[in-house]
Parts: sequence; structure tokens; C-alpha cells
Amino acid sequence: MAIVSFLIRRILSGIVVVWLVASAVFLLFFARPVDTVARTLAGRAATPLVISEVIRNLGLNQPITVQYWHFIKNLAWGFHLGTSYYNGQESVNTMVKQDLPPTASLLVGGLVLWLIVGLGVGIISATRARSFFDRFSSVGVLVGLSMPTFVIGELLILYVFLPLNEHGFHWIDTGYVGPTQGLSTWAGHMILPWITLAAVQAAVYTRLSRGQLLDTLGEDFIRTARAKGLSERRVIFRHGVRAALTPVVSQLGVDVGQLLGGAIVTETVFGLGGLGQVAVQAIDTDNGPVIVGFTIFAAVFVVVANIIVDMVYALLDPRVRIT
Repeated sequence: MAIVSFLIRRILSGIVVVWLVASAVFLLFFARPVDTVARTLAGRAATPLVISEVIRNLGLNQPITVQYWHFIKNLAWGFHLGTSYYNGQESVNTMVKQDLPPTASLLVGGLVLWLIVGLGVGIISATRARSFFDRFSSVGVLVGLSMPTFVIGELLILYVFLPLNEHGFHWIDTGYVGPTQGLSTWAGHMILPWITLAAVQAAVYTRLSRGQLLDTLGEDFIRTARAKGLSERRVIFRHGVRAALTPVVSQLGVDVGQLLGGAIVTETVFGLGGLGQVAVQAIDTDNGPVIVGFTIFAAVFVVVANIIVDMVYALLDPRVRIT
């Protein structure tokens, strides 16, 4: 029951966060004169006809409290993110559904890759401190931390994608192809974007997990476990790694909010489409409803991701369940 109450508290706090973000967005875009709001939401599609449609459809002539109630109600009952007048009155929800698969594929694959590489290299480096592998990985970490995402992407295209295609190896490609076209085809299109998105974060998690595990292996409970005759493998992975992962999971909760930012650059470099490129286009074309909708969607993404991270943290550290 404790874990259930913990989950309920996190969900309720997440709802409050989304409400606060939505309220801030509403005040930023709607708490202004009617004509200004209508022109902002119409963006570059702002003609007298479109402006009148915006005012009528959104009820901008109504009191601000009524507008706020309808805004929050549309989010709570149906998660309606608005309508893009620049795109011919296309629903923002429809745009999200269309462009979510490339972004979801990129984020999930990149996250898994950076955790596998970052934690794996960090654990090996900690258990073999000051070895050749440890020193070599430290150099790799510095290189990864020093390279911007777009530079890594361009280097992969220039020195991996182009040479392979020139020699007739077309499995690795750019653009987006969904998993319904075949898992190998999907992975071939996504492997370079995954590496690009994961490279910098893998370096961060390598350094973090190495430092945390080294500190943990020096704790008294580790020496006690060894004194009891437990195998070194069990001491490291059953006791050391589990204790060392809790700060890493906490950091993951912070970094997960930056995933969408990294996705924008990666999607642009590899021509994947996705939410990132649509968001950039919305800013470029002053497409207000899309900016509003994507801001709220990003808040929901961060909240849901952090709830999942909190659950993992609770599983790793049972003390969290009673806090």
C-alpha cells in the first residue's frame, strides 16, 4: 500500500505541475487585448477573416475567467491542444499524433543506448580503477562532453553514412521509417540519430556512475559483505551497483526534461521530421496555437517521465516508500 500511496502522491503533484504550466501559458498568450491575442494565435495566417474566426472559435470576447475555464476544461476533458490556423485549421492533437512516432523512436532508443553505454562503461571503470580501460574511457568521456550534438551528427553523416553508402552499404540511412516497415529497416534509419542523441549523455552517466560506485565500494556495508564471504560479483552488483544507482536515477529525472531539446537538433540534422522540427517551424512561422500546444505537451512528457523515474528510484531505495 505504501508504494501505491507514493504513486498517487506523485501523480497528483504532476497534475498540479501541468496545471501551473498551462496557467502560465494561458496568461502569457491570452491575458492581453482581444485583437492582439487573435493576431498572435493566427500568426502569419492573420487575415481579417482568420482573426474573426479565432475570436469566434476561442470566445476571446468573453471575460478572461470564462476563457480560462474553457481552456483548462478542454485540457482536462480530452486534452485538446488547440487548432493551427496557419496549417488550415488543423488540430494540434492531429499534428502531435502524426509527428510523435519519429520523436518517440528517437527518445526511447537514445535513452536506452546512453544508459547501457554510460552505466556499463562507468561500472567497468569503477571496478577496474586506474586500469588502461579506465584511463581510456576517461578520455572518451572528455571528448563526449566537449562535442555539441549537431557536431556529432554531422560527423556521423560525413564519416559513417556517406562512406558506407558510397560502398553500397545502404542499411544505415537517414530520414524516418517506422518499425512497421521492419525492425532492421527502422533500426538502420535510427542508429545514427540514437548515437548522436546518446553520445553526450552517455559520457555524463559514465562519469557519474563511476564516481558513485567508487564511493559506494568504500562504504562499511560493502566491507561487511566481503567479510561475510560473498562473491565479488555479488558484492558489486547486488549491493554496490544498486546503492550507487540511486543518485544516477535522480540525475535521470533532471536530464529527461532536456531530451526534447536534444531531439530538436538531432531530428533536424538527420531529417527525421518529428515534434522537434514542427516546433521549430511553429516558432519560425509565429504559429501560436502549435507553440501553446507543444509547450503543454512537453510539460506532460516531463511529468510522466519523472513519475516513472520516481518509481524506479523507489524500487531501488525502499526508504523512499515511507517518505
